[in-house]
Parts: sequence; C-alpha cells; structure tokens
Amino acid sequence: MASSTQPDRRKVDIGHATERRRGRRRLSRERVLAAALDLVDHEGLSALSMRRVAAELDVEAMALYRYAPSKDALLDGLVEQLYTELYEDLAREEPAPLGQGADVPEWRAELLRGACALYRIALAHPHVVPLLATRLLAVPLARRPLAVLQAHERVLTLLDRAGLDAQGVVTAYRAVTGWVLGYIFSDLRAMVENPDEPDPAFRLGLHLMPARELPRLRETAPAMAEKGGYQELTDGLDALLDGILAAHAARVAKEGPAQDGGPASASTSDDAEARPDTV
Repeated sequence: MASSTQPDRRKVDIGHATERRRGRRRLSRERVLAAALDLVDHEGLSALSMRRVAAELDVEAMALYRYAPSKDALLDGLVEQLYTELYEDLAREEPAPLGQGADVPEWRAELLRGACALYRIALAHPHVVPLLATRLLAVPLARRPLAVLQAHERVLTLLDRAGLDAQGVVTAYRAVTGWVLGYIFSDLRAMVENPDEPDPAFRLGLHLMPARELPRLRETAPAMAEKGGYQELTDGLDALLDGILAAHAARVAKEGPAQDGGPASASTSDDAEARPDTV
C-alpha cells in the first residue's frame, strides 16, 4: 500500500469505454509498461501481476498478452522503462548535480553525468532497482531492451575517448558499471527495522544485534543508514578512473603500446599525469 509520504496513485487513462470501442484510444506497450511501473513504484514488486496491471488499465488480463506475453516480459519492461528514462535524461544535456571543473575531459564529465542520472532515477524508482541486477543476470546481452544496450554503448564510447586500449576499455567498463550499480544497491539497501520507531537505535533494530560480536557494525549502522548522495558517488568514480588511467599508463610504459592503440595510449598517460592520484 502507498504510504502517506508517497504521491497519490494515478489511474493510467486509456480513454472512455466508448472511445476504446471506436478505437480512438488503444492499448499499447508503452501504456502497459507505464501502468506496471506506476504499480511497482507504489506497492512494490510483490504486487506486480498481469491481473493487477490489467485492473489498473481497466481491461481484461488477456488483453495484455499482445504487449507483454509473460510476467518476465513485464519485469524486463520495467528495466527498459528505467533506461529509457536515463536516455531521455541524458538527451536533455543538463549538467550533473555537482559541477565539474573546466579542466575535466569531456568523456570523464559525461561518465559522471551518466552516473548521477542513473542514481537520480534509481532514487525515484527504488522498488525497480533490484531488477537492474536480477534481470541483467538472467537475460543474455543480445536480448536486452534497446535502451539498456544504448546505455552500455554510451559507456564504452566514452571510455574509448579516454585513450584506453581494447582491454583497458573492457577493464574500465567492468569497474565503472560495478561501482555505479554497487553504490546504488548499497545506498538503497534495507536498513530500517521499525519505521514507526522515533529512536534511531530501535528504528534500526540495533537491540537485535549482539553487541559483543558486532560492535563496529552496531556503531556504524546509523551512518550507514544515511544515503551517500551524489558527492560520494562521484568522488568514488573519480578515484576509480584515476586508478584505471594510472594503471593503464604504467602497463603501457612497461609493455609498450598495444597494436590497436599506440597514440591513444600516449594520450592516456598524459591524462593520468595531469590529474592528481586520488586512489
């Protein structure tokens, strides 16, 4: 059920019944996925079913199967909705919440902007965030929604501009996506035991944790329960990128430039030396 702090539920409008019979307003995949996302946003993933989405749209459940043939298709559609929102967010070319200096290379600034945009969308749709792990673990690359693949392509293209060789791009891609998704999962993990309890210790259920066995965890839990926000996200990503560039420059200096990226490797070394090592 929606809490008092959540926005009022909106019924997904598909038009008057007479209009639907006349074909003026028809179901579409976009309308089905929008209804599914609205339902999950307010009631969580456990509420999602073909029958519930159909009820939100005021149609029979069988009417949905043309647009989402199974619950798995609905789940994949929710992931698609988040990445479509990311694509639209980035297309607006709005600056990241934390301003970047003029000396930051464009590829790095765009990586930071993309990370902040995904974080912002995850905060807006926290109940969908688990699917960023479970569905991407279950669905092969080529069968993922186009919006998801476009996000992968964007990160790879930006890392290409960093001057990394082919293997360096793959290594950096794994590290960058791992950091951003891991940060989001960590920031949104369940922490509160009793949301109605005003006392922070009882709110987190610290009295249920053995003090002698878990002293540091009990002491740190209140701080862990607070969200890290954009600053910690971008600071960590910056440090990670500095480390990747420095390691790549050191490898190139030791082994020589790769065949596919001699000039690019040299530019990587220059970029790494131009920035202080924050790792």
